[in-house]
Amino acid sequence: MLDRTRITNRTHNVYKLWTNYEYKMQIFWILFALVSMSRCEDYDDGGDLDSLLSDLFNTTMPTEMPSRVETCVTPNKRQGECVNFNLCGSARSNSDYVVNIRLLNGPCQSYLDVCCVPTNVQDQPKPVSKPFLPREGCGWRNPNGVGMVTIGDVNGEAKFGEFPWMVAVLKKEPMFPGGFKHIGGGSLIHPSVVVTGAHVVLAPNNAGRLMVRAGEWDTQTTKEPYPHQDRDVGNVIVHKDYKSRNLANDIALLFLNMPMMLAPNVGLACLPTLDQTMSPGTRCLASGWGKDQFGEVGKYQVILKKLELPVVGNQSCQKRLRMTRLGRYFNLDPSFMCAGGENGRDTCVGDGGSPLVCPVQTDRYVQAGIVAWGIGCGGTTPGVYTDVAKQRGWVDEQMTAAGYDTSSYTMKI
Repeated sequence: MLDRTRITNRTHNVYKLWTNYEYKMQIFWILFALVSMSRCEDYDDGGDLDSLLSDLFNTTMPTEMPSRVETCVTPNKRQGECVNFNLCGSARSNSDYVVNIRLLNGPCQSYLDVCCVPTNVQDQPKPVSKPFLPREGCGWRNPNGVGMVTIGDVNGEAKFGEFPWMVAVLKKEPMFPGGFKHIGGGSLIHPSVVVTGAHVVLAPNNAGRLMVRAGEWDTQTTKEPYPHQDRDVGNVIVHKDYKSRNLANDIALLFLNMPMMLAPNVGLACLPTLDQTMSPGTRCLASGWGKDQFGEVGKYQVILKKLELPVVGNQSCQKRLRMTRLGRYFNLDPSFMCAGGENGRDTCVGDGGSPLVCPVQTDRYVQAGIVAWGIGCGGTTPGVYTDVAKQRGWVDEQMTAAGYDTSSYTMKI
């Protein structure tokens, strides 16, 4: 981070120098003479110095870099090239290729690539042996993933496409690699609407800079079987009773400029009804790319993680929270619910806004909570979540006012 800051400062100083009018005028005649000697054609009178410099020194970056073939040696000692696992005709004829996400010493740099004899390389991905069959309605989890079989997920990594409603909330930051940074999670409840935490998106400089990514899994690659989808956020609606002091009513809706296309790795979450509460002890699932530990030692996750947590009753949760630095007079706002409290298992920094979903049928879930806050990470104190059931009326109200149908996130049993 320090090196990047120094580079940024130097770049900024150079930029100021080149944009200084007096300095431009000093070098203009030199450049004009050079260009006149090297070219016969005339320049348009409307051209400026920056265009001249760009043309002379070719300072523009190409839109696409030529791809390089990564060579390798197959297990049969044949010369091959590294291609995505579903582009190699010899990589298991039934297409259920097993991807080891912890493969560190394979023949290819990416664990999603295989060493393929050139004559077996295909232009189009092979059809999977068990095509994805869309299921009607929201809230469907894919516990075995979609598009590929993975092994090595021993640290709580989710399967690809396991939680199709999960989205990453991003903020456009030109100085960051990729042009944006991850600020939290959310869930897709309509192709054009995401629900997240108010504290994730409520910042003065967020206007016009938010975007949402659906269908993501491994943030360091784009070689998954199905692509992720990015959409700009057109409008943000925060709960009118949200309180930044204690994060009460910590919920917001993000309305996208364009709808997401539903796909095997992109689906919708179901929201509970107003009276649908989860009993204490119910085992629910949280997901996110947040830190694995609190503080500087914690690392953000590359592959989407999942965590099974028990629901904790509010009275029990308040009692345990009073044993922390919050003190014995702390009162848990009724807009919250709690989950967790098992040592080493907790949501953490960067998970804010992410969903907590609870089972109601086989492979079918409703979103009971939104990650709000907690005391540290991974301890025996439960984490605190926005109680989505108590916010269902507000969500319906906002959706109806915006002209959207509430049936997209309503489970029909």
